Amino acid sequence: MKHIKEVRVDGLQQPISHYTDAVLSGSTLYMSGLIATDGDGNVIGKNDVIEQARQIFRNMALVLKAVHGASSDVVKIMVFMRDITQRAAINPVRQEFFGTHRPASTLVEISHLVNEDLLLEIDAVAVLETSPTHAG
Repeated sequence: MKHIKEVRVDGLQQPISHYTDAVLSGSTLYMSGLIATDGDGNVIGKNDVIEQARQIFRNMALVLKAVHGASSDVVKIMVFMRDITQRAAINPVRQEFFGTHRPASTLVEISHLVNEDLLLEIDAVAVLETSPTHAG
């Protein structure tokens, strides 16, 4: 499919299932759920939702950079948290990443993630100013 490009990003762990880090369709970037792991798959910030949020947004920045995007291109995020009462704790991290930009957002409390040490997962959609000629 010529209009769809799979994006694999240096610095993110290898997908653990049948998916890619993101899919670019025209100027719209659909990011897979991002978790608090480094490139080797190690969980960053075990038992610390704030550090996990920071790692997730660092990973999101890597995905955006791979397609010449920025945090201001993100139009929607969906946050999956194991403990929704920790929502207020991650808000400052979101503000660090997005600045004054406010993407649409959904928050869902869930019981499990792919690894028991993970406290949250975030996926996102971004609309890039122009469709990149090279990504991933």
